[in-house]
Amino acid sequence: MSERIIHRGKELEITIDGKVCKGIFGQTILQIARENNIYIPTMCYLTKVTPIASCRMCVVNVEGVDGFVLSCQEKAVNGAVITTNSDALFKHRQNIMKSYDVNHPLQCGVCDKSGECDLQNKTLEFKVNSQEFAAIEQPRKNKKWGVLSYDPSLCIMCEKCVHTCNEVIGSAALYIKPGGYNSTIDIKMSRCEQCGDCISVCPVGALASTYYKYTTNAWECNQVPATCAHCSSGCSMYYDVKTHRHENVYTKKIMRVKNDFEFDSLCGAGRFGFNFENKMQGKDPRALQTAVEKIKSCDTIRFNSYVTNEEAKILQTLKESLGIKLVNEDARNYQRFMSGYSSVVGKSLYSADRKTIEESDFVIMIGSRISRDNPGVKYSLNIATKKQKAEFIYMHPIDDDLLKNKYTQFIKYEVGSEEGVLALLASYLIQNASDEMKQYLEELDIGYLSAESNVGEDELEKLTKKLLRKTKKTLVVGTDIYGHKKAQNIGKLVGFIEKFSDFKVVAVPSQTNTLGVSLICDLDDEATGMVVGYNERGDYVLSEMGEGDFNIPALNQQEGTFVSINKHLVNTYVALPFDGYCLNDIANEILPSKKTYTIDYTQCLPQAKGFKDIAFDDLEFGFTNTGIDKRGYYLQNLDCAIEDSVASLDEIDELEAYDGTVVYRCEPLHQFNKATSRSPWLKADSHLRGSASFAKAAKIEAGDMVNIIYDNKVTKKMFKIDTNIKGTVALYPTFDDGLSDDSIPSGYRYKQVKIEKVSSDE
Repeated sequence: MSERIIHRGKELEITIDGKVCKGIFGQTILQIARENNIYIPTMCYLTKVTPIASCRMCVVNVEGVDGFVLSCQEKAVNGAVITTNSDALFKHRQNIMKSYDVNHPLQCGVCDKSGECDLQNKTLEFKVNSQEFAAIEQPRKNKKWGVLSYDPSLCIMCEKCVHTCNEVIGSAALYIKPGGYNSTIDIKMSRCEQCGDCISVCPVGALASTYYKYTTNAWECNQVPATCAHCSSGCSMYYDVKTHRHENVYTKKIMRVKNDFEFDSLCGAGRFGFNFENKMQGKDPRALQTAVEKIKSCDTIRFNSYVTNEEAKILQTLKESLGIKLVNEDARNYQRFMSGYSSVVGKSLYSADRKTIEESDFVIMIGSRISRDNPGVKYSLNIATKKQKAEFIYMHPIDDDLLKNKYTQFIKYEVGSEEGVLALLASYLIQNASDEMKQYLEELDIGYLSAESNVGEDELEKLTKKLLRKTKKTLVVGTDIYGHKKAQNIGKLVGFIEKFSDFKVVAVPSQTNTLGVSLICDLDDEATGMVVGYNERGDYVLSEMGEGDFNIPALNQQEGTFVSINKHLVNTYVALPFDGYCLNDIANEILPSKKTYTIDYTQCLPQAKGFKDIAFDDLEFGFTNTGIDKRGYYLQNLDCAIEDSVASLDEIDELEAYDGTVVYRCEPLHQFNKATSRSPWLKADSHLRGSASFAKAAKIEAGDMVNIIYDNKVTKKMFKIDTNIKGTVALYPTFDDGLSDDSIPSGYRYKQVKIEKVSSDE
C-alpha cells in the first residue's frame, strides 16, 4: 500500500549465504542482508542511528578476508561472497552472550522486560546454558530520572539510548560515564525532554518507565496498533492493553504505549499521554434523539481537527444533506494558505515531507515553535543537522531553547510581519525568475520591509552565503503563517519561492488531522445561528471528554484514519471500548444512506482530493524489516489550476505593529490539548510565562495572578518569569482549558492584550 524506499546510485551484487543480492554502493552488508530477508543477529544495532559497533554480534565471514567482518558498518563490495552462519560464528556469538550474561541479575521473573528482552532471547538462541566467566559484582545504585528509571546492574552498555538521545531526539541528555567495568549511563536532567525514546530502544530493561515498573508482564497485554492522536506527525505506535477481572466484571486498561523503535520515535505526548478515553458509560436512546434533533435544527456545526477522516466525511455529508454551515477555523486557515500555494505550483499538496527534511543540507523554518507544535519535525531537523551537517535557519519572533543546539542561524522578526518576511526571503532566494516575477521583486520596498520586520539585509546576505554548495534545500512553514490575515498571499509567495528556486516546501499541519479535514470538508468562515459543537464550544456540545451534552468516543476508542504531515493516510484502531453512541449513529438517524460502521466511510473519502478507493480493512500496518511504513497509503498529489501570472500576488500590506504586551498561544512541551493534559506523567503548568522585560512592561512580578484582557474578555492566570524567553512576548498556554477557553481566540496566535494584576480582594 505504501510507497517504497527508492535507493539511487550505482548498483552492485553480492552473494550472501548462496543468494545473489543486489544493492547500492555505500550500503552496508547488514543493510543489504535485511533488504533480502537474510537474518544477521545484532544487539547494539539500531537502524535509525549510525552504527554503534559495540556488540560484535553482527560479524560475518567475507571470502578472501581474514577474520570476522562487522556487517553493520562494513560497506558492501561488488562481487563479495559472504557467509552469515558457521560453527565459528556461532561460537563467537555464544561467547559474546556469555560475556553479556556475566553478573547480569537473574531476575527475569520480576523484570519488566522479560518476554521481550533481547538478552533473554539471544541467550536462548545461542544456547548459553552454562557460564565459564565470572566477575566481581560492583555496587551500583538505581536511579530515577522523572519518567525514566535506570538500573545499572541490568545495563549492557550497548549505547543505543545515548545515540538515540543525541542523533534523533537531539537533546544529548544521556551520556556514558566512563569507569571501565564500572561504566554507566548518566544524564543531564536539564537537557532531558522526558520523551522516553531511550526506554523503547533499551534491549534489556535497564531503562524503564517509572510508572510502568512492576505493574504487569509483557505477555499479559494485547498490542493494539494505532497512530498517535496528538500532532500531525502521525507516528506509528501500539497500545499495550490489559484485561482486568474483578468479581466476574472485565475491564480493559492501557498499561503503556510502545512503538517500532528500530525505525521510528515517539515524543513524550505519544508515549505517556494515552489515558484520555471517555469513561462515560451507557446508551441513552432519548439522549441520542436529542442529539439528532439538535443537529437537524442547527445552523452550524463547529469542530476541530482532532478527528478522523471518517468523522470529517460524516460531518461533510451532514452539511450537504442539511444545508448547514461547517466551521473549523484551524483547517479553514490551512485551506487558505494551501489555495495560494497550489495556485502557483499547480499541485494539490506541498512537495516535501519529514524524510525530505532529514535528507536536506539546508533548511529554513518560519512560523512555528516547532519543538512544541510538532516534535517529530524537530527530530527530523536534528537528524538533518547531525547526518547531513545541514545549515538550519530558524526564523521566529521568539527563540526556542530546544533548538539552540541545532540551528546555525536564528533570525528574529517582529510579530505580525510574516508576509513581509516571506517577501524578503523571496527576493533573496528566487533565481531564474520570469520577467514578471523579477519586476514584482524589484518593486518591493526592501528597506521598509527590513526595517519594519527587523530582519536585517545583512542577516539575509549571511543566509544566502550559507546556501553555497548546498543541494537539498527545504522551506518549512508552520501554524503562525496559516492564522495570518494574509495567509493566502503568503502561500503564493511560498509557491513562487519553490517555483523559481530549488527549495522544496513542507507546510506543517497544525493539528492531528488538519490536512485530512482541509481536503475532505467544504468549510465556512463563520458560525451563525444555533451552533452544535463537536469537541468545540457551542449551544449544544458533543464531547469526547465527557464535558458536553452528549458523549462520543475519544480517538483511542475509535477505528479510523488520519492524514499525516507526510501526506500519508495512516490507520488507527480501538484500544478501549466505548459503551455509547458515536457520530455514525447520529448520522444514520438523519441520512438516507446508512453505514454499519464509521470505517465504512474510509472507502468514500474524496478521490478528487487524492484519496484512494480502499476499504479500511484492506489497509496494512507496521514496518518492513528495512523500515518501510506499511500503514495505509500515500495521497496522490494531483494537478490543479495555476494562476496565469504574478499579477495574482497582492502588494505587501503595511506591516502591522504589535506594541505593548503581546501573548502567543503556545503549549508547553508535550502538551497539545485536553487529551494530553489528563496524563499524570506529562508535567506542565498553565501559567503565563514571559521574560523580565515583559514583566516590566506589564508592571507585574513573578507569582502575580493577572487578568489577561482581550476584546473585553478576561482570563486569569499566574505569571512566571521564564529566563529562556526574551523580549515582550509571553507564552499563553491553552491545553488544559478544554471547551471553555474562548477569551483568547485561535487564528493568528499572537494577540495584543492588556495585563492587569489581580487585586487581593478579587
